[in-house]
Amino acid sequence: MEPAQRRKIIHIDMDAFFASVEQRDNPELRGKPVAVGGSSQRGVVAAASYEARAFGVRSAMPSVTARRKCPELIFVKPRFDVYRAVSEEMRAIFAEYTPIIEPLSLDEAYLDVSETLHGAVSATEIAQQIRAKIRERTNLTASAGVSYNKFLAKLASDHRKPDGLFVITPKMGAAFVEALPVQKFHGVGPATAAKMKRLGIETGLDLKAQSMAFMQQQFGKAGPYYYGVARGVDERPVRAHRIRKSMGAENTFFVDLFTFEAAREAMEPIVDKVWRHSENAGAHGRTLTLKVKYADFQQITRSRTGMTPFATRAELMRQSLDLLTPLFPCDKGVRLLGVSLSSLDFAQESETLQLCLGL
Repeated sequence: MEPAQRRKIIHIDMDAFFASVEQRDNPELRGKPVAVGGSSQRGVVAAASYEARAFGVRSAMPSVTARRKCPELIFVKPRFDVYRAVSEEMRAIFAEYTPIIEPLSLDEAYLDVSETLHGAVSATEIAQQIRAKIRERTNLTASAGVSYNKFLAKLASDHRKPDGLFVITPKMGAAFVEALPVQKFHGVGPATAAKMKRLGIETGLDLKAQSMAFMQQQFGKAGPYYYGVARGVDERPVRAHRIRKSMGAENTFFVDLFTFEAAREAMEPIVDKVWRHSENAGAHGRTLTLKVKYADFQQITRSRTGMTPFATRAELMRQSLDLLTPLFPCDKGVRLLGVSLSSLDFAQESETLQLCLGL
């Protein structure tokens, strides 16, 4: 395989995807703060428009908190069938340029355009063309990042959101990372960022100053990844045919959950995300694992394995709630919930891959 620095990688990320689709389809919502999700006392925001984000509204935020931050917030129920249809339109556009497409979710993907279906065209020009076609065919905007590896391409797509395009060249890579706060690194979540801060690591430059041995000691298997990306190095290829051992999603809540009703409501967007991953990958799992982290950071998991893979989203939700129910009532608040599927069946992988590539 050619060196990572010679790759041409594009990361495409739709802008406020769910909320933007709702604003596109309902003119009365345009220019207004919109949240996709449940509006009840125990609801959770699944996605927020940029007008809502200006007030501090974020995904995974309890609806009551979002309403407090933005009293004019308009809640809209999610329409995943519509979002999925738009996602398929996007992937058909990607497939016009390269077969090496790694979808991350309905609204984002990596593309390796080192060798394209159109011959020697620059990655920046391809990204511009893809963004233009997405706007023309879906009436939505996408941001794009272009670089020589996946880590930097994703950073680049975040850099000029919304409706932006940014390129990080090999000469820029190391310096760009050095100036970045570690919490903006893809793969560094809130807990890891907090640990890094306790260790005096707040920027990419601080991270770069650490030895490989130190990173492995403090962060285990993730240590070499952090060590590399702090230097602008990421040799992970874009995997169009990647085989996953599991898929999951989790939410950390701004306000701890104390009742089963609140936890049940919070489970809805988590299960939705896991089921979308399952459908997009064409892989259905037999083993369900529930992850719960409490306010005191104690973490527990509960699992069950069936004879056959989960066939519907409703079944996945029901079984997830079956695992959750015995944990209530609880005296200490729940700060995180997660659901994952393993023991995956890839029988439908080939069919789904062809759909994703527009073949």
